[in-house]
Amino acid sequence: MGLAAAAVTMPSAYASTPSGTSAPILFDIRTYGAVGDGKTVDSPAINKAIEAAAAVGGGTVIVPSGTWVCFSIRLKSHVSIYLAQGATILAADSPLPGETTGYKGGTYDAAEPNTVWDAYQDYGHNHWHNSLFWGEGLDDLSITGPGLIHGKGLSHGRGRGHDVDIAPFVAEQPGVGNKAIALKNCRNVIFRDFSILKGGHFGLLLTGVDNLTIDNLTIDTDRDGMDIDCCKNVRVSNCSVNAPWDDAICPKSSYALGYAKPTENMTITNCIVTGSYVLGSVLDGTFKKYGSDAKIPRNGRIKCGTESNGGFKNITISNCVFEGCEGLALESSDGALCEDITISNLTMRDLVSAPLFFRLNARLRGPKESTQVGTLQRILVDNVTSYDCNARICSILSGIPDHAIQDVKLSNIYLHHKGGFHSEWLKVVPPELVDKYPDPSPFGPLPSQGLYLRHVRNLELGHVEVAASAPDPRPSFYLQDVHRADFIAVTAPPGQPAFTLNEVTDLRILISRAAPDTILATADNKTL
Repeated sequence: MGLAAAAVTMPSAYASTPSGTSAPILFDIRTYGAVGDGKTVDSPAINKAIEAAAAVGGGTVIVPSGTWVCFSIRLKSHVSIYLAQGATILAADSPLPGETTGYKGGTYDAAEPNTVWDAYQDYGHNHWHNSLFWGEGLDDLSITGPGLIHGKGLSHGRGRGHDVDIAPFVAEQPGVGNKAIALKNCRNVIFRDFSILKGGHFGLLLTGVDNLTIDNLTIDTDRDGMDIDCCKNVRVSNCSVNAPWDDAICPKSSYALGYAKPTENMTITNCIVTGSYVLGSVLDGTFKKYGSDAKIPRNGRIKCGTESNGGFKNITISNCVFEGCEGLALESSDGALCEDITISNLTMRDLVSAPLFFRLNARLRGPKESTQVGTLQRILVDNVTSYDCNARICSILSGIPDHAIQDVKLSNIYLHHKGGFHSEWLKVVPPELVDKYPDPSPFGPLPSQGLYLRHVRNLELGHVEVAASAPDPRPSFYLQDVHRADFIAVTAPPGQPAFTLNEVTDLRILISRAAPDTILATADNKTL
């Protein structure tokens, strides 16, 4: 067992282990000059403790109860950080625009030099060193314990409509920190039991990190909760993430390493994601929601993408709750092979849009000579319930002309929305958006109330029901350029056509309340 694993259980005392024993060696940061009064900058002392542990081959650095103001903390191989109950690592204020230093003359570590591939993803994805905690090229490390990481002094980047009390730090400005935790090219990493409040642009940015475990974190943040980019053998479990302005749990496969690497062999399970709670109210247990007039995007979802050069392979997403946010998204926009994915046991309530959004398109951010349209195939979805979704944008499975989503099975799904509609929605022809940012909102209002299916091959829906609180005359299933589709035991609101069919071939509808048994070789401009 590596030191990262060994440090998961907190030892009973903060004393160094006597020589000759096998227990982890402990390094109390107070021994190295840390004060913990919420005023003193303690990162130099914490870095000394980490360096001392690394110098003897590894150990556990203890952060006791107290408020420890910090700039950059540099992680090391074979060193575990334990955040004790009552411990808060408080991110010191970054330099404000026009200034060269932040709190008490300090700065975060400088970002790495820009590279030629920085153009393929935004600034935040391309830099790791300008963070509160960071590490590169490390192995066998962990951060555990019930303490808190508070990113008060971090930049949230260029997000939309943030709270007025969040300082306008500019991420690209020298000396500014913009991530709570960032790792690049590491292996054997554990994050467990701690919380993050206001994590900057990313609570966790983990790029090229293999053998990664993230368990029992609570993240209440102003941009992305966790971005897991180009990683292999990943387990995310038992986490709660409130991310009103961006995505909650976000696997990616960007070009930030300078080459395309997939995110693969990954499980996400037993997690709760939200996008409607006031920052801090999930952590303190008050669960205060933003008012209906608040200009909050309410993202807060699980999303694979948008950065998608390397692909997503062998992924499972199960036993998760979505509340007051967007739905689940799988996206291949930059050449990703997105395949062999199973999704099961999801419950969703009060969604902003699209309980399911599967998108294959051709944004193609990557080297022109090697970036081609990817795939989205072999996707299984089972046991999903969505209640009281916004009616404007239903679930979407959409490829682009000549590049279809393939081999998708949806079963045991209940899709309920608020209902009601504007008459013009029936006549909407959604744009193809071949090379645009992949997201439900650019599709605009849709001519379907349940599932909008375009450029899809080999589709099977079984035991799927569409329901609404208020009458909505749009069809439940809208098919455009769909080949070989089976609908078995599907249910739709009565008294209106359930299907609109355009450029459809090889269609079967069987034992369904939505429509009589039907077998069609071809169908165009047809309703059922």
